[in-house]
Amino acid sequence: MRILYAIQGTGNGHLSRAREIIPILKQMSDVDILVSGTQADVKLPYEINYQLKGMSFVFGKNGGVDLPATFLQLSTRNMYKDIAELPVEDYDLILNDFEPVSAWACQQKKIPCISLSHQCAVLNKNAPKPKVKDIIGKAVLKYYAPCTDYYGFHFQSYDTNIFTPVIRSEVRAMIPENRDHYTVYLPAYDDERILSMLKNFDHINWHVFSKHTRKEYTSGNVAIHKIENEPFLQSMALGKGVLCGAGFETPAEALFLKKKLAVIPMKTQYEQQCNAAALKSMGVPVFKSLKEKHIDKISTWLNSKKHIKVDYADRTEEIIVSILKKHTNKRTFSAKMKYNNMLSLPLAK
Repeated sequence: MRILYAIQGTGNGHLSRAREIIPILKQMSDVDILVSGTQADVKLPYEINYQLKGMSFVFGKNGGVDLPATFLQLSTRNMYKDIAELPVEDYDLILNDFEPVSAWACQQKKIPCISLSHQCAVLNKNAPKPKVKDIIGKAVLKYYAPCTDYYGFHFQSYDTNIFTPVIRSEVRAMIPENRDHYTVYLPAYDDERILSMLKNFDHINWHVFSKHTRKEYTSGNVAIHKIENEPFLQSMALGKGVLCGAGFETPAEALFLKKKLAVIPMKTQYEQQCNAAALKSMGVPVFKSLKEKHIDKISTWLNSKKHIKVDYADRTEEIIVSILKKHTNKRTFSAKMKYNNMLSLPLAK
C-alpha cells in the first residue's frame, strides 16, 4: 500500500503533528512525504519526496499577515505546474494536512483526498466561531485545500470526527515546573513592539522566541531568543505561563503542560479568530492586540492562578489505524498492518 502524506509547511504546527503521524504510517505502508510552503522552523527527520513552494502566508510585524510579501512570493504558474505534474494517481491513499497542491491535484483528477488537519475541525459546524463573521476568511479556509473526507484535531472533541490535539512525544515526556519566567511566542509582531509592551511588567522575567531576530540578546527583563525547538520547549515547560498567538499546537501544548495561557489572535486571520473563540469558551484569556490599552487585562492574567484543565490522551496511533481501515482496501491493509488488535473508532461517515 502506497500513501502520499501531504503537509502544509507554513507555521510549525503541521510539521510538529507530522513528526508523530509519519512513524505510525511507515509501520503500515510505504509512505511518500510532500511538504509545500515556507515560514516553518520545525524540520522533519524523514526524507521529503516532494518539496514544493505551494502557497504560503508571510508573517507580518504588526499582528497580522504581511500581504505584500505574501503576494510577492506567490507563483501561480509554478503552482499550476506542480498541480498538473503531481502523480497522485500512483498512490492508494492521499492524506492531506491543509496542503493545497495535492488537494487540487486530487480535485482535478477526481481522486479521493482525506483531510487530517486542524483547519477542517475549525470549519465543523459544531466548533466555536467568532462573533464577527468573516465570509472571505471562511472561504479561504474551505477552498484552500479541498478534500473529500475530513478528520480534524481541535482543543476539544466537538464532533465524532474531531479529536483532541496530537501532543508531541517530547512534550509528553517533559516534567513541568513553575519557575519565575513567562514564555512568549508572537511571530506576527516584531521585537520592538513586543519589548515595548513587556517592559510595562518589569517585575516579570520574559523569554521571547522571535521569528524576526538573527541574534539573541537581553533588554532589561526581556530575553530575546531565536526560535529553536529544544530551548523553546524547555522554556515553556519550566515557566509560569505562555503568551502566544492563537494558533493550535503551541496553545494545546501549553494547556497539556498545565501552564497559564493567554493568546493574541492574528488580525484578519480567520482560523486564529476561531481558535481564540474556542479557547475563550474554555476560559483562556484572549487579548485582541498587543496595545497599551490591554495592559490592565494582561496584568490581571499575570496575577491570576487559574489553570485550564484538559485531558489530551495519546490516541494518535488508534486514530490513524482507524482512518486507514476505513479508507483503504481491507485485505491489503490487514496484510500490512502490524497491530491487528487495535479497536476501531466511531468515525463519521
